[in-house]
Amino acid sequence: MTDRSPPEALILVREFTNTLDVETGEDELAAPGGLARFARRHGIEGLGGRRTAARRSALLGEVHELREALRAACLAHTGTDMDPGASRTLARLLGEAPLVVAVDGAGRAALHPAEGLTGVPLLTARIAADIATAEADGAWQRLKACEAHDCLWVFYDRSPAGRGRWCSMAVCGSRAKMRTYRAKQR
Repeated sequence: MTDRSPPEALILVREFTNTLDVETGEDELAAPGGLARFARRHGIEGLGGRRTAARRSALLGEVHELREALRAACLAHTGTDMDPGASRTLARLLGEAPLVVAVDGAGRAALHPAEGLTGVPLLTARIAADIATAEADGAWQRLKACEAHDCLWVFYDRSPAGRGRWCSMAVCGSRAKMRTYRAKQR
C-alpha cells in the first residue's frame, strides 16, 4: 500500500480530523477521557481535566466545529467546492488563532502559537501555524479527505500528479468504480 503519512507539519491536522470514523460513527474525542488523551498525545494543555457536563459539551462542540471545517477543506483539495459555511467557519476559527513569527539563531523564521494559549485556542493556533507551514511548501493541498461520503478519512496524497481521490484504491476507490460500473449497466 502507498505511504499516506503526511509531512510533519500536517500530522496534527490529519490526526485531529481523523478522530471521527465517519463509517462507524466512532468519535475518539467524545469517548470518556478521549479529548484529554488526544491533548496529552499532542502536547496541548487545557483540554483535559474535569468539567461540568455543560462545559464538556460546549468544549466538544468547539473542537467538532474545527474538525469538520478542516475535513471540508481537505475534501475541497480533491477538486470539489468547499461548502461556503464551512469555509466561513474555518476562516473565523483560524483568524482567531493568535500566531507570532519567531526567528531562530540561524535567521530562520517560523510561525508559532502566541504565548500563554491553552485549550481550543492553542489547538487552533497550532493547526493554523501547521497549515501555513505546509502551504509554503505546497503540502497543504495534498492533505485530502476521501471522496467516499461514507468514509471521508483524511490522507496525504503522495501520488506524482497529486490527483488522489480515495484513502485506499483497494477499498473506497474500488467501491466507487463498482458503483459507477453498475450504474452504467442499468
